[in-house]
Amino acid sequence: MMGFPLALTLTLAGVAVAHPPGRPWQGGQGWHHGPAQQSAGSGLTIVTHDDLYGNTSSRTDSIIVSGAAVSEAQAQQACSALGEQLWSPGDVSLLEYLAYEGQQGPYWIAEGQGRGCKVIDSTGKQSSVSWNAQYPALCTNSAPLSNATNNSNGTEWQTTIDSAGQEITGFRDKHSFRFLGIKYANQPERFTYSTPLDAAGSYSALDFGSQCVQAGGVGSEDCLFLNVWTPYLPGNVSSNGNGWARGWPGEKSSSTALKPVLFWIHGGAFTGGTGSDPTFDGGAFASRGDIVVVTINYRLGTLGFLALEDGATNGNFGLADQITALEWVHSHIAAFGGDASRITIAGQSAGAASVRALLASPKAIGKYAAAVPQSNLAGEAYATTYGEWYNITEEVIVAADPVLNATGCLNATSQVNCLRALDPHAIANLTAVARFLVVDGTYLTTSELEVTGKGPTANVPVMMGIMRDDGAAFISYPMVNDTLTEFTTSQGLSVIPSVDIASLTTIFPEPTSANATLNVFNTSALISTDAQFRCLDLASAYSAALHSVFPEIYFYEFNRSYQLSFYSPNAPVCVPAPSAEHPLGDPKNEYFKCHSGELYYVFGSLAFNGLAPRDDLDIPFEQFTLDTWASFVRTHNPNPDLAFLKAKGFTNTLNAIAASGSQWTPYTTQNQQTRVLEWPAFEASEWVFAGGNEAQCDALGLPLNYYETRQ
Repeated sequence: MMGFPLALTLTLAGVAVAHPPGRPWQGGQGWHHGPAQQSAGSGLTIVTHDDLYGNTSSRTDSIIVSGAAVSEAQAQQACSALGEQLWSPGDVSLLEYLAYEGQQGPYWIAEGQGRGCKVIDSTGKQSSVSWNAQYPALCTNSAPLSNATNNSNGTEWQTTIDSAGQEITGFRDKHSFRFLGIKYANQPERFTYSTPLDAAGSYSALDFGSQCVQAGGVGSEDCLFLNVWTPYLPGNVSSNGNGWARGWPGEKSSSTALKPVLFWIHGGAFTGGTGSDPTFDGGAFASRGDIVVVTINYRLGTLGFLALEDGATNGNFGLADQITALEWVHSHIAAFGGDASRITIAGQSAGAASVRALLASPKAIGKYAAAVPQSNLAGEAYATTYGEWYNITEEVIVAADPVLNATGCLNATSQVNCLRALDPHAIANLTAVARFLVVDGTYLTTSELEVTGKGPTANVPVMMGIMRDDGAAFISYPMVNDTLTEFTTSQGLSVIPSVDIASLTTIFPEPTSANATLNVFNTSALISTDAQFRCLDLASAYSAALHSVFPEIYFYEFNRSYQLSFYSPNAPVCVPAPSAEHPLGDPKNEYFKCHSGELYYVFGSLAFNGLAPRDDLDIPFEQFTLDTWASFVRTHNPNPDLAFLKAKGFTNTLNAIAASGSQWTPYTTQNQQTRVLEWPAFEASEWVFAGGNEAQCDALGLPLNYYETRQ
């Protein structure tokens, strides 16, 4: 093999050591000094077969495609700058993805047993070529897997990107590039609105930033951080905020090279949670789904949502933070390989309520291309305020005045200044809390999302749905000898004054098993799910379809779940009973599919969180679910492209689709179908699955035409 003068390798357009040793790095936890960092000068793509089995996977190869066309010696230097070497081909099936992407090769690889410079094309064919030919390189990727307890893999894997003068240093692992704790806004004064951070400088993104203040002495007011996971870094990128990017010679040079973006908003009743929750680790989603994943923090509780009648403190600060984060993403995501014109906003529970509010917000419309509200609270009882928003006067009576009374600020000359002088944790620990979205006239201008064509409403594709037993988390467990009527009344489910709660028992029949208390809970959970989730989510889909508010709507219901390890309401009803063959629980047994039970599946984060599969379908179903969600993010259609699945080697999802025997069709007024997500998935009439029927929603005063009757 012939070489290239080493002095010339310093000028190659590939990856180079670009950051001087000892230069300070600014991050959410202050200034940090570190060693020289690797700068992504050419496009870098991590290609793996992420089958979600973690360290037990038999598919272990991971490669980095260095996109610039260079000589063989320069290719070696590019790999070396990453702390890697040219790849000795092992699992050549990885190259099928490159072929699918239209990148046929050839690529520089290690010499192997023979002499001479070697290349390989996307079919796996190897050949010898001249040392000074110009091709991209395939480098090894020896970085380890991240997991929930080891989420920072050392300085040797660090990578720096530049966006509008912000040098941001993250790191890579086996499956993706990870940038954690990126500050997207300077800490705003309490009870004022945030603005995107636009200050040039060097920032560390090696560790998560603080979560926002919440009860229990947790968090900081300096908390407006986001996290990015990506399989692709385009190298030196210029961005105008509209998804345009400039790559290096030898790689795609337009926005077609950029990946769609998932923008995730965490739940937690608007009072808790964080975007750094390991449940939402985006590594598997980015790698397997071929997308860029962003998770965010936003201000919570009274600090995030207090509104006063002073003409200035108008609330919705946490919602405004979400929009600020969207604006930061628009300005910078191209540097992380993301396409700002293809952002899908998504969230679960209060995150779904946030998505619903963003669909209605004049300040947010136009900043995203699709939406996924998961388990959106809607309807009666506790759910009401998530979908119907107070005006400021109503919020002051319900929430602000109790907060002001509890803090001694009610009669202060300036109520807001009085609250600003208090310790933030003292405010967060109050029993009284202002956690409500409000009609402030700027961020929200209507009292609910208008699904009847009145607007403002974003005209974007929507995928939405629920867990089969979402409402089981929002009631307690009955006491022995409680009757159905007594218990439902005690849980706030006697919500329709014109309907005697006792008459609901004829429409919501009680099971007749030997466990009378479980029978009461079973029926109450169905009433709670209908009243607080299913009925008005379906009514939203119906009216939106009737008025063509969204181009497409896809509705789902999960009939398989893996309950969060730290949140299992009314334990153990949300987990399947164990058996000799399945000591962790047998999902073939009947159990309640509860609130949040889809999240590990959607993010593919079971192995990341150290959770074992309960049976031989947990991981395949996790693969199928992630692939379905990623398909919607990529194409706004949840039916994955079969050619993409084949190129990625995702056999289990191909098998799941074949077993289902049907495509997931859009919800329309003529095709009122719910996609039931289990193994295999299928479509059913919205009223026949899980014991539901139209009369139940009618009896609750929440009929399918609910929003039509309110016009």
